[in-house]
Amino acid sequence: MTTSSETAVLDAVPTNLFIAGQWRPASGAARMDVEDPSTGEVIATVADASVSDALDALAAADAKQKQWAATPPRDRGEILRRAYELMIDRADDLALVMTLEMGKSLAESRAEIGYAAEFFRWFSEEAVRVAGRWSTAPNGATRLLTMKQPVGPCLFITPWNFPLAMGTRKIGPAIAAGCTMVVKPAPQTPLSMYALAALLADAGLPDGVLNVVTTSKTPAVVEPLVRDHRLRKLSFTGSTPVGRRLVEQSATQLLRVSMELGGNAPFLVFPDADLDAAVEGAMLAKMRNIGEACTAANRFLVHQSVAEEFATRLAGRMGALKLGRGTEEGVDVGPLVDGAARDKVGELVADAVDAGAKVLVGGSPVGERGYFYAPTVLTGVEPGARMLSEEIFGPVAPITTFHTDEEALAMANDTQFGLVAYVFTRDVSRALTVAEGLETGMVALNQGIVSNPAAPFGGVKHSGYGREGGVEGIEEYLETKYVGIAL
Repeated sequence: MTTSSETAVLDAVPTNLFIAGQWRPASGAARMDVEDPSTGEVIATVADASVSDALDALAAADAKQKQWAATPPRDRGEILRRAYELMIDRADDLALVMTLEMGKSLAESRAEIGYAAEFFRWFSEEAVRVAGRWSTAPNGATRLLTMKQPVGPCLFITPWNFPLAMGTRKIGPAIAAGCTMVVKPAPQTPLSMYALAALLADAGLPDGVLNVVTTSKTPAVVEPLVRDHRLRKLSFTGSTPVGRRLVEQSATQLLRVSMELGGNAPFLVFPDADLDAAVEGAMLAKMRNIGEACTAANRFLVHQSVAEEFATRLAGRMGALKLGRGTEEGVDVGPLVDGAARDKVGELVADAVDAGAKVLVGGSPVGERGYFYAPTVLTGVEPGARMLSEEIFGPVAPITTFHTDEEALAMANDTQFGLVAYVFTRDVSRALTVAEGLETGMVALNQGIVSNPAAPFGGVKHSGYGREGGVEGIEEYLETKYVGIAL
């Protein structure tokens, strides 16, 4: 049950739509429930927006765009810097809200707050570095001027698994570039985004720059926005099927689009790998966020000479993890986000076991309340198993073996996805050869976490396009204009 101190933190979070700087109810006063996935208890209700509410939010962003674009870059950067500092100051409350609505442990939520805040700090520094260029035409007769200008009003659709980091990764560069925005967070985790909106208002972000709408009717509410002529940019983080549908809808207005979609990350362990480092990396790559991450290691491809030892060590580490409500002391693993997520993990494990896979540890749901699934390690997973081609999005590590480097690379690339790959080897030549051969947007070499606000995050193939973070991140929110000047 929710404690009195938890209730006090939840009560401080706004629960109405945030449009043009005002907190207002949805039309018809419609509401939707927010659930604690560790208990199934309803912990809050928030506004359930209609199409008209969403269009009001877009109108507010559109009305503010010209003024916001003209705001000095330094001023935009200072707002982001203040927002960064406020996130650090309020980290404990923000982490508690996130844990209560999403399920991860408080330690993981605090880590996400730190990661999310870094995007505001990074892009506060990038705001003043937007620049064009001046050059002489090859024939010497004219001069060429290019300038960077904000794309315009944006729509951001953010997921439930990293409810703040996936927001700041989009909001930060948009603010820095001079774009206004409408944010539609996932219905499972709306409170974190509302808390962030209130924080940005406290940091001095002008009314109308950021607008937040929550809804249980996502497809019906989002499509009119995507097809509206006032919208100029769409950024989505979520599943590939939904991303594909949004891209199709965006063609109506030829929107600038960024898509951060599904993953099927291979985790390659070569025979010369440092197994201590590989197991540690595996725990990070698999169990960060309870495995509910597009970057999560989905397929463990281990050289047959070290596979047994690696599997034994990994099973020992996974089996020692403590499950429980994320607010409890010492808990390592919280619940999955909802019953559907837990059921899918169970189906994937059953499918692999039916085909001959061996369960070293875990392999079943846990408890009668909440959506817990035991950390699981499987060996002998056959190539046709669904979990080798589908995102598991849970605490399950399927291990398969390879014999040669060429076989490992072929297995790693045998997927429609291409977000990230993890490689463990002490051979520099092998590391570079494999990194070059992997069909992914990112490669983590001898480490279990690849995400970094200073680096470009994104994938290839069906994992999407566009990059978030790094010096590349702000370019997603800028148009290039060329001016030819006669002398």
